[in-house]
Amino acid sequence: MFPESAYKIPFFLENDFVRKKCKHCDSYFWTQNSDLDNCGDAPCQEYTFIGNPPTKRSFTFEELREAFLSFFEKNSHTRINPYPVIARWRDDLFITIASIANFQPFVTEGLIPPPANPLVITQPCLRFNDIDNVGLTAGRHLTIFEMGGAHAFNYPKKQVYWKNQTLTLHHKFLTDVLGINSSLVTYKEGIWSGGGNAGPDVEGCVCGLEVSTLVFMQYKVVGNELIDMPIKIVDTGYGIERFCWLSQGSLSGFHALYGSLLDKILNLSGLNNIDKKFLFESSKLSAIMNSEFVPDRMSLRKRVAKKLDMNYYELDRFMVPIESAYAIADHTKALIFMLAEGVVPSNTNEGYLIRLLMRRVYKLLSLIGIESYFFEIINEQIDRWVPSFPYIKSMQTEILDALSVEVKKYQLTLKRGIGLSKRIARKLKLTGKHEVPLKTLVELYDSHGIPPEIVKDVLQTEDMTLHIPDNFYAMIAKSHISPTFLKEDFDDVSKLKDKVSEIKKTRQLYFENSYLKKFKAVVLKVIDKRFIVLDKTAFYPESGGQQSDSGSINIDGKQVDVINVQKVGNIILHEINAKVSFKSKEITGKINWDKRLNLMRHHTSTHILLGAVRKVLGEHAWQAGSRNEFSISRLDVSHWTRITKEQEMKIERLANSIVMQNIPVEVSLMPREVAEKTYGYRLYQGGIIPDRQIRIVRIGNWDVEACGGTHLKSTGELGLIKILHTERIQDGVERITFASGFPAIQFTQDLNTHLSKSSKILNVPKEKIIEATEDIIVKLKNANRKILQLKERLAKFQATLLLKKTQKIKNVIIITNEIEDSDVDFLIKTASFITKKEPNTVVALCTSDETLKIVVMAGDEAVKSGVNAGQIVSKMAKVVGGGGSGGISFGQGGGIKLEKVSEALSLATETIINQVTKVNP
Repeated sequence: MFPESAYKIPFFLENDFVRKKCKHCDSYFWTQNSDLDNCGDAPCQEYTFIGNPPTKRSFTFEELREAFLSFFEKNSHTRINPYPVIARWRDDLFITIASIANFQPFVTEGLIPPPANPLVITQPCLRFNDIDNVGLTAGRHLTIFEMGGAHAFNYPKKQVYWKNQTLTLHHKFLTDVLGINSSLVTYKEGIWSGGGNAGPDVEGCVCGLEVSTLVFMQYKVVGNELIDMPIKIVDTGYGIERFCWLSQGSLSGFHALYGSLLDKILNLSGLNNIDKKFLFESSKLSAIMNSEFVPDRMSLRKRVAKKLDMNYYELDRFMVPIESAYAIADHTKALIFMLAEGVVPSNTNEGYLIRLLMRRVYKLLSLIGIESYFFEIINEQIDRWVPSFPYIKSMQTEILDALSVEVKKYQLTLKRGIGLSKRIARKLKLTGKHEVPLKTLVELYDSHGIPPEIVKDVLQTEDMTLHIPDNFYAMIAKSHISPTFLKEDFDDVSKLKDKVSEIKKTRQLYFENSYLKKFKAVVLKVIDKRFIVLDKTAFYPESGGQQSDSGSINIDGKQVDVINVQKVGNIILHEINAKVSFKSKEITGKINWDKRLNLMRHHTSTHILLGAVRKVLGEHAWQAGSRNEFSISRLDVSHWTRITKEQEMKIERLANSIVMQNIPVEVSLMPREVAEKTYGYRLYQGGIIPDRQIRIVRIGNWDVEACGGTHLKSTGELGLIKILHTERIQDGVERITFASGFPAIQFTQDLNTHLSKSSKILNVPKEKIIEATEDIIVKLKNANRKILQLKERLAKFQATLLLKKTQKIKNVIIITNEIEDSDVDFLIKTASFITKKEPNTVVALCTSDETLKIVVMAGDEAVKSGVNAGQIVSKMAKVVGGGGSGGISFGQGGGIKLEKVSEALSLATETIINQVTKVNP
């Protein structure tokens, strides 16, 4: 905790606030009411605003948002547009969790200036750590919400405002704009940290509801230390939804926010006639239901029930459907916002979060019996938010398509989940366990997508127990909110960081002129007689999915090959193919121009193809990875279904139309903030670039990206783009493998050669190859059908012959035989005919080619007499040096000792006799 001095702000002293300690939570707070003994935040104080709003009038959500923005505009803040909810400008977060996240780390660390200073924004945010609380707390917790952010960035040489003005503005907004009585406002002391920064904060509370958090960000978190930041940042978060709820005094925040949409959900589920008086009393106590600190819903429900003087089971039965309706309203809004920004449901990254959310929504819809109205609710959500966020409308079809695919996948998962849950339950029981551990439950959800509720339903039929933590989904989401970083290791290169720390930055000639083939430079250092550092270079290092250049260096009259080029920080290392020491410092470098040209063609093609992919598949298609090499390259894109052949052809045609238009490829350096404002965050297809100045590659109006690769001057230099094939590399990601320029021509020529050969073999013109092949396939199928028919007749004939060569023990007929020039299918057919005709027969048959195959089959009556085919096969296989297994009526195996076949058949007879006589002595 920070010392009292951190919170002893002149505003409090000048406005008769006193510092007190809450008798319930022991937190310190500031109030003008000297008699107040609690901090003013629930659950220390119940909600007193429900049915009795403290504002001068009721505000709609849109009115409240505008009131907030206008107030700060009038107080010298510049209004800026909200950022996306998917944080593609960050490499440490998938989603935007707060308005300050828009400015971390580049603005907060002083790398770039803020878009305005001071500024005001209402930022849609996503938080999954509260997902299990959504609905339970009546609107206090949401998955998606708008944070009103008023931010000021105080530099050593430019102070804007700090703590006192922050409190003054906040209090004026509450009292002057909203009309809240000053004595109802408390300020609770706290600590805030996030995104690598920290500082003291005060939380504004009114009538039991925390409505704002005012953070004074002044430290950088390094390990366990707090280091003073040169930039002191005012980071305020006003809960627009909470203020709206406060002003309306409605039964829940969901009533205030969703209105008619919530009414529709309640009506569809038959919850429209709920006891509002009872709900009123329950909602006032709803903050108690926060499972963040007590992850046990029923124990929290007991506390509420006790205050309401009722049975907690009855309370739970009453509240669960209503809370589910609340959560559906929230979750479906979050879904459309994420999908509208192009997130594709998958098992990784932000795609995992949207899949988790969708499946939770569908589970809740099923719980209250309205899953068939899912898409109707989604469409109404879109209509609800389009006036404020028009881009959502343009993505409506893609949103519905994505959810349609995802619902079908979920339904298939549920079917598979039942069988998998049963198998796991039985496996655990075999080990003497009768309770499924949490680790197994998490694995079932994480790896197979099976909700714990389905597992629980299955286990009830298997006499197993299962405890599902009430914070299960938040626990799952927590491990997927941020990227997991893997340490990169380029063999020995990454270990050389310390050896190049004192060397000045390598001048990158390939950016100045990507067509430069030969250059002169000075050797700055030779490391391990293997890596050369130059003052400047035209050799492009491996980066951004592009393979490194290769070529040669000439020094002291000797030529050495450059086989690999890597970048460590700002230093470029040239790996050579021989250990040498240099006397001279001057070198001449020459790159392998054919390789470079192909790499430039492929990298430029990647940009062109990505533009075509978006046109054909939709705006949701984002680059998920790429690799540009000499002969072929690949582009990975997000998409919820397989790319069809028709789509593939359309993408290829569109891409080549851009090639034929010979559009200039423009490369420029732009300040990050200018580039983002001009082109948006679609710039970061290849990932975030952590520089103040970013390199922009623009192909007319077709594609624009932040990119550090080498490119052609115009698209016409490509010649040709040829898609070789597409494949599904993981759920939600399609891979397009392609070639450009001469490798593309080579591919088409090879393809034509294959067609010519096929034409010659089939003795038909090229244009008739498909027709001739189809005719061959039809004839082949007919021939195979006739072969099967002949095999059936031959098996019946073989069965008839074998029934004449039998041995009998008790009432069981024994047939053992080796059938030459046969296969396993024939043995099975033959044995099947015998056992169906004579159910008291057991048949052991063998055949061989390079190995021995064994089939044992027992008829129903033979099984009743004690025959076990699996045991017989196992013993036979052991004799012939192999293995086998099976059930009581059928077994199959084999071995390598062909000479032991007679011994194996004799053992089969012996085993059958022993089995039968054991049961029938």
